[in-house]
Amino acid sequence: MSSGDPAQSPRRVDRAGIVIAALLAVLAAVLVWDSRGLQSTAMYGMGPEAMPVVIACGLALLAIGNFIDALRGNLPPRESADPVPVALILVGLALLIAIIGFGGGFILATSALFVTTSAAFGRRAVLVDSIIALVMSTLIYLAFDRLLTLSLPAGPLERLL
Repeated sequence: MSSGDPAQSPRRVDRAGIVIAALLAVLAAVLVWDSRGLQSTAMYGMGPEAMPVVIACGLALLAIGNFIDALRGNLPPRESADPVPVALILVGLALLIAIIGFGGGFILATSALFVTTSAAFGRRAVLVDSIIALVMSTLIYLAFDRLLTLSLPAGPLERLL
């Protein structure tokens, strides 16, 4: 084989991948640090501070995996930047915060985020996605509220249930 063979060329370190790994690690650390301020009301077992730590562990694993792949140059090539999907997801997050802030409740807020996220991924069936989002959000709300007895933001739809 010749030295110009692309299969033999060393892969380059993916600097953006290392930055992403570092950001994931920082986010995990912030979650753990922030969870220390939660008051535990559980007499036994796990309290509310356990879930942020579990999520932080998942983020730490992602950071480690991303860091290793970035060092090896194994991350997939990135496509050109298209700001529309990012903007749609940011609009969805803003809607989530606004709907909960103005008393719209979990079901409507989560549905708005679901629909904008599916549109960001290229899906254009807004009506069908809205129905799916309402059904899924309602089931999630009922599971948290009735089965796990954990409260979620209540709005007009939640009060009907």
